[in-house]
Amino acid sequence: MKIATILGTRPEIIKMAPIIAEINQRGIDHFIIHTGQHYDKEMSDNFFRDLEIPTPDYNIHVGSGTHAKQTGLMMKGIEEILLDEKPDIVLVQGDTNAVLSGALVCAKLHIAVGHVEAGLRSFDMTMPEEVNRRVADICSAMYFIPTEQSAVNLLSEGISRKNLIITGNTVVDACFRHLEIAKKRGFEEESLADLDIENMENILTLTMHRAENVDVKQRVTSIIEALKQLKDMNIIFPIHPRTKNTLENFGLFDELNSMEHIHIVKPIGYLDFLLLTSKSTLILTDSGGLQEEAITLDVPALTLRYNTERPETVAAGGNILVGSDKDAILENANKILNDNDFAEKMKKAPNPYGQGDAASKTVDAIEKFYSEGLLNIEAPEDIMDSFTRKMAAVNEDVTVSEFEENENALIHMVYDGRNMVFPRDELNLNGMMITYDKRE
Repeated sequence: MKIATILGTRPEIIKMAPIIAEINQRGIDHFIIHTGQHYDKEMSDNFFRDLEIPTPDYNIHVGSGTHAKQTGLMMKGIEEILLDEKPDIVLVQGDTNAVLSGALVCAKLHIAVGHVEAGLRSFDMTMPEEVNRRVADICSAMYFIPTEQSAVNLLSEGISRKNLIITGNTVVDACFRHLEIAKKRGFEEESLADLDIENMENILTLTMHRAENVDVKQRVTSIIEALKQLKDMNIIFPIHPRTKNTLENFGLFDELNSMEHIHIVKPIGYLDFLLLTSKSTLILTDSGGLQEEAITLDVPALTLRYNTERPETVAAGGNILVGSDKDAILENANKILNDNDFAEKMKKAPNPYGQGDAASKTVDAIEKFYSEGLLNIEAPEDIMDSFTRKMAAVNEDVTVSEFEENENALIHMVYDGRNMVFPRDELNLNGMMITYDKRE
């Protein structure tokens, strides 16, 4: 068996590192394609070494550009490599242009796609990430899903449950694995070392980069007004260059930078940032991945957005959506700082993304699909069976797998009277409503 992994950005590298390590540990033939979004050879190669995984076998070097330009160049480069290498499955992660490009190329070449972190939905089609993840899911043969809620999203879109594998999120594996690496080396970023983070109390780590926040003066002003009032916290703000330019254009940067409790630093490396996150009292962010890392590291998070494709973090109680509302930011930040019961409840929120074994579950499933011939994508040789889509109430003790065998059916959705639930093989259907395809 040969596995290919396509990566384009640092978050992809971070979340795929545990899977890459697991593949290599098992001695499976494997190669890595780096599409080269925002690629700097020295920095990127060092990043792979920092995470103790092999550097890429191929670099396409697409650089930055419009979505169409990036996607077209990636598809051309990926296709050439895959035609030569002929992998059995290609792994993509998340919702970047690299994911979109890899999934489309594989679909055209009839190569199985394994989508890691499949099924996330913000239901906001103005976000390029939402378009990318939806297209990738249409093209995929295996779906490695972080939570049951994400699995239900895919079921509602008509994806067969037989291709859905709920693994948990590799962000948990990555946090545990990489935090140990970070602790061994300590803070390497000079600006953080100078701040003496190790002895600092009440740390609020802030990230803010999304256009809907930083490009809208009313919103970013509201957020900054809240920051100015949080004087009991040490706010560490690794500022994105684009965010800094926008704040300067709005005339907001100098005042923010002059506040004694606000420490603006240059962007910092992943391992330094992970170590900073682990030592924080509170995370204030508009990042998607940081919502996952915060709940994994038992750090309360306030998210500067009005929706999230990580709703499980909110439902679990470790994350609160506050948008750009100054009052909501202040109210919740002060409660976390001053109400110990409230803070402890958020810290102890159950992690919806698993216990750190997503990588092993992912590779287990790939080996199983390969051994059963399920990665082969070929034109059908048999005339399609007719089927009828039905809905039924189940009033007997019967599991999903038993029902499907008895009725020659495939169950799609299960409703327990309150919520849609994922139809695991062993789920008892008694008292539930189901939709299913009945083969004739």
